Amino acid sequence: MFQRILLALDSGDTGSVATSFTMALAQKLDAAVHVVHVNQYLFGNRCLTTESAHDAADVVADALRELHAAGIDATGVTYRTSAFDLPAAICDLADECRADAIVVGSRRRRFASFLRRSTREAIARRTSLPVLTAPAPLRVDKYDRTFGGAPSLLDLPVRS
Repeated sequence: MFQRILLALDSGDTGSVATSFTMALAQKLDAAVHVVHVNQYLFGNRCLTTESAHDAADVVADALRELHAAGIDATGVTYRTSAFDLPAAICDLADECRADAIVVGSRRRRFASFLRRSTREAIARRTSLPVLTAPAPLRVDKYDRTFGGAPSLLDLPVRS
């Protein structure tokens, strides 16, 4: 079905969940993965980016390390652009690497998020490729409310 998948990563939990999702998909389909992390320019500035070049490269390197450990053929690149050109840059990179699908991460909806368009919607409008959305990472409270503020069971040591 898919032989080449473009994984568009961002830093943080959404990127690690998208990497795991893509890894499972690539193993199932025996597909190659091309990882891209877009380091955005700060608003109104064409010099400073949201992350250093080293931090952006680390995001890609971590994903590649995971994919290679799972036996998946993977390559990666970092890219710099403005937030306005982000969907176009991802679609252009998908065309360059001849991807069959694009995988993007997802975030949980927040209040008034319906007022702004998401990057994944802009990518889907711009390309004819399937755009797969990895599930959003779950948020777990540090303290479980069912125990009245006591530490959750996840924080307790395991005895065997």
